[in-house]
Amino acid sequence: MNQTHAQPGQSRYYVLAILTLVYAFNHIDRQVLVILLEPIREDLKLEDWHLGLLSGLGFAAVYSTVGIPVAIWADRGVRRDIVALSLGFWSFMTVLSGFAQTYWHLLLARMGVGLGEAGGTPPATSMIADLYPPSQRATALGVYTLGIGLGILAGFPLGGYVYELYGWRAAFFFAGAPGLVLALVVWLTVREPERGQSEARVDTARPSIRQTFAFVLGQPAFLWLLAGCMMICVSANAFLAWTSPLLIRTYSAGVGEVSLALGLLVGGLGGLGAVLIGLVCDRLSRKDLRWRPWIILASAIVALPFAWGFLNAGSLQNAYLFNIVPSFIGLVYASIAYTAAQELVGVKMRAVASAFTLFCLTLLGIGGGPTLVGFLSSAFASDGPAVSLRRALEFMLLFNVGSVLCLFMSSITYRRDAARAANC
Repeated sequence: MNQTHAQPGQSRYYVLAILTLVYAFNHIDRQVLVILLEPIREDLKLEDWHLGLLSGLGFAAVYSTVGIPVAIWADRGVRRDIVALSLGFWSFMTVLSGFAQTYWHLLLARMGVGLGEAGGTPPATSMIADLYPPSQRATALGVYTLGIGLGILAGFPLGGYVYELYGWRAAFFFAGAPGLVLALVVWLTVREPERGQSEARVDTARPSIRQTFAFVLGQPAFLWLLAGCMMICVSANAFLAWTSPLLIRTYSAGVGEVSLALGLLVGGLGGLGAVLIGLVCDRLSRKDLRWRPWIILASAIVALPFAWGFLNAGSLQNAYLFNIVPSFIGLVYASIAYTAAQELVGVKMRAVASAFTLFCLTLLGIGGGPTLVGFLSSAFASDGPAVSLRRALEFMLLFNVGSVLCLFMSSITYRRDAARAANC
């Protein structure tokens, strides 16, 4: 298939907007499940460890494993086509989730969603890096990360509203069907960027997979930053998956009420924070690239006391108030991690580096966080469903503490490693 290149000034904003919308659909399909965990638990007579696997490792194991071969394909093929095909497949599997009659049917369908979504982010972030120069990249990827917020903002209320009208199965139909249409829009209207155009260099040599990983493993700033972001991701996704069940169990709140409030907080406020903090990060990083890890480090420290306050709020209103700050800064680690994956490697290594980042964040973060909480909550079951879940989430805050050291270590060699990548 012929590949048509996007011109820098003509269509990069359109491409970014479409890719952000695709990323939003990625998270709509993902977060609809999250907001419905408690009704699904009651309907299918499940325990918390079942829900942990369903929202965590069952999805993430497929998603993370397939991401790397897809990224290798993306570093060699037409990334636009990969995004369109992936979007169509995961949207179809989301619709199929609505037909599930047993836990195992639903788990297999969600694994299919993970298989499709594995082809979304690596080619998309690689395209964005080719359209936006380093001085604008954190902002552009912050806009892309806004897709997480938009997906939560739409997915939570959609799931809650449709559930209260038609039941939890219908929510998957409403979430998945529009993605099939968007897949056609991507394929027909998005043009493939020329590799390296944002830095006025187009490499023709393609490094081998072995060379790519040898280079990545020789970048300590990248590895330390990735370790810090993984720890934050474990904690963040544990809270994302289990906040709704915690509020429903602790305060007897309704699914519809919780879905709207969390959609506005985690989705709306979180998306706004990703863009604004991305702008601040770009501005500060023009003077010193170490602000990339420093921004995430500061966010991890600030979030800790508010997250603890949320878990011990005493009332539903106070829980929402404590959640404002963590929600606002909760997505910043993802956009800056993707930025680092683009500026700490060579041009032809970007999709693979992004996939490696995504593999680690997904398998250990999205997979490990919710799954670990599910098993811990089941282990503490004698304390009651609300207390056991709160105790499990309190344990997850230790990961935020560990991330601070890793991010500080990343800042020590960040400038040197970025210069090495620029000359690669």
